Amino acid sequence: MNTLTVKIPGALEDALAAASAQDHVSKSALVRRALETYLAQRESRAPFVSALDKAGDLVGCFEGGPHDLAANPRHLEGFGED
Repeated sequence: MNTLTVKIPGALEDALAAASAQDHVSKSALVRRALETYLAQRESRAPFVSALDKAGDLVGCFEGGPHDLAANPRHLEGFGED
């Protein structure tokens, strides 16, 4: 088995010591268990997909309209008013 040194704040060390005593396992065993659980959950999550990735085929598909729509405040006059 390999060794890994990790620096943790005192409050986390106290919580780890309390949990290991409560579960009757070593701190190392508890950290291994927590790390295995975290990594398994991380693998099972769907990969991040940005909005651009999902709608990338729509980017630039419209023709016409003002070229400065996103930058010209004139186009926002009256926006949101009832």
